[in-house]
Amino acid sequence: MFPPSRPGSFRPTRSASPGSAIPPSPHANLRQYDPDSAAATRAAWTLRANETLGRYRSIGDPEQFATEVTSQVRKATGDLHLEVAYIRRPLLANPVAFSPTDEARFRASQLAANCGFSDVRFLPHNIGYLKLDMFPEVNVCGDTAITTMKTLSRADALIIDLRDNSGGSPDMVMFLAGWLFPHPAFFYNPRENDASHMWTRSPMAGSSLADKPIWVLTSPRTYSAAEHFSYNLKMLHRATLLGETTGGATDVGVFHRIDDHFGIGIRESRVRNPYPAPDWAVNGVSPNVRVPAADALETAEKLAAQQVARR
Repeated sequence: MFPPSRPGSFRPTRSASPGSAIPPSPHANLRQYDPDSAAATRAAWTLRANETLGRYRSIGDPEQFATEVTSQVRKATGDLHLEVAYIRRPLLANPVAFSPTDEARFRASQLAANCGFSDVRFLPHNIGYLKLDMFPEVNVCGDTAITTMKTLSRADALIIDLRDNSGGSPDMVMFLAGWLFPHPAFFYNPRENDASHMWTRSPMAGSSLADKPIWVLTSPRTYSAAEHFSYNLKMLHRATLLGETTGGATDVGVFHRIDDHFGIGIRESRVRNPYPAPDWAVNGVSPNVRVPAADALETAEKLAAQQVARR
């Protein structure tokens, strides 16, 4: 995952020294890691041409430079996942892996937050409600997820509230999605290189949600893994998205260091997106029913009650 300045996305931080030197363009990274070699060549040619013409010489702010180069490589390739970014803190050439102590603290923090399952209850008309504020690690929170989904399986309709979901584990995305289908469903993930890992584990033992109507609540605070979840449910026509367009997190690739303060994020998956609509990078996932995020739960509850009454 990219070094983030907000959960689930990657944004440069303003330089403490705007006049610092601008690094060379990330030609080598593009050529080495971009799965589309033709697009990488176009991007590298564009950057070299701008360098030759001196178009970067007047940019004294590192953040502005990163934004400009990002715009250029996206225009040259049509790939909105590409992002050059400036990071205030020094980027280590060989990042230190998580220590056992770090891992223990990470597990404890997820468990202390009840794994992001911040509200689980039944609304009138036997409508299940789940407010999920992150997608935790399955190896930490699998038991909590199973207990929650088995409880909600008694519902006649389900509302999943992701309006404050900051993202998290794609494994948990697949795990929870598995409860919503009667058979394996393909969940496209631009981070994943193996298409065989993009199928849900459906059907899940103990689930009776596969034929129940589902509403997913979204907002501009819905990021990353929550967008992965929302996007695929929308593409598969399995849920009705209700609220506002999601945040459009771009951290769907691998971050490569360029120098001490600059890096580039590149989507490295070679699996083709089978759906007609682009994924959530930059532009986010638009809802099926657009209402202010603050009104989304009330609206979804009314729609769900109407549908339950018709069943």
